[in-house]
Amino acid sequence: MNEKLLMSGNHIIGEAAVRAGCRFYAGYPITPQNELTEYMASAMARLNDGTFIQAESEIAAINMVIGASMAGCRAMTSSSSPGISLKQEGISFLAALELPAVIVNCMRGGPGLGNIAPSQGDYFQATRGGGHGDYRTIVLAPGSGQEIADLTRKAFEYADKYRTPVMILQDGMMGQMMEPAIFPDPVDTAGLPPKPWTLDGADGRPSRIIKSLLLDPLVEEALCWRLVARYEEMAKEIQAAESFMTSDADLAVIAYGTAARIAKGAVKRARQKGMKVGLFRPITLWPFPKDSLLEINKHIKNFLVFEMSTGQMVEDVRLSLEGAGKVHFYGRPGGPISTPQEIEGEIKKVFESKV
Repeated sequence: MNEKLLMSGNHIIGEAAVRAGCRFYAGYPITPQNELTEYMASAMARLNDGTFIQAESEIAAINMVIGASMAGCRAMTSSSSPGISLKQEGISFLAALELPAVIVNCMRGGPGLGNIAPSQGDYFQATRGGGHGDYRTIVLAPGSGQEIADLTRKAFEYADKYRTPVMILQDGMMGQMMEPAIFPDPVDTAGLPPKPWTLDGADGRPSRIIKSLLLDPLVEEALCWRLVARYEEMAKEIQAAESFMTSDADLAVIAYGTAARIAKGAVKRARQKGMKVGLFRPITLWPFPKDSLLEINKHIKNFLVFEMSTGQMVEDVRLSLEGAGKVHFYGRPGGPISTPQEIEGEIKKVFESKV
């Protein structure tokens, strides 16, 4: 039976992960995601087959996830901005090894150690792979407590289907905010699709090798092109976005996560004052929902990108439109939170400039 629970965003991820069949978690404390690590410690202790490890570092945690994934376990780790930076080599290894895993980034202000305030400054890091080499990660950006629950389950499903790391990208505000969420029944881990590539003992079968050190350049090249083909498949199958009041709009605000919630309030306020504006909210940041954006671009030629950063997603908007629209930008980096009134003011400025 589906349950509706009032929980913080960090706790929602933990509960949804356990119900999605996550049975291994390794992490290291950092604000503002500590509640997720805390939750996983308690949740794994209640399971007969769950493992929780507070690792000695972020680097250790991601490498423990690699080992658990090799053994066929649904595995997850989490951190916040500078901690995710430390995990990047391991995430690159996961991509090269073609291993599924879920990584949660509860973003904080930066660069450097920054602060513990909400920010969206990690977009480039998440959507461009983040580590070395030619690889990508699926990046999911929830916009509500319910969507956190839904996308966490999808993250594990995508990871297994495509044998790839998947990142859930939220910010500190969403991680701390309390909202209700309906959770589906737990999956039967014994009934999950088989993983014939796992390292689970070679009794009665040929041995298997999973490695990323490919000293023959042609073998390495073949791996890269195989990954590219898989990324192209992902781009066709999992683009996701929400459009709000865009059917008759002259201007679309584009924002994700917490910024999109603020922008939706601004759109409603602007509509009350006669401005025809809508909201386009990417849910998959990679693959970026280019197809949906181009669909509304058939009648909307003006866009205002709002980010809690100096401007990162705005580049994907421009790349997707390929000059077929005028793109404006407004952002605040480092942790300050804009208000709907503030964004309404930016919308008004765009309209006054004759878009």
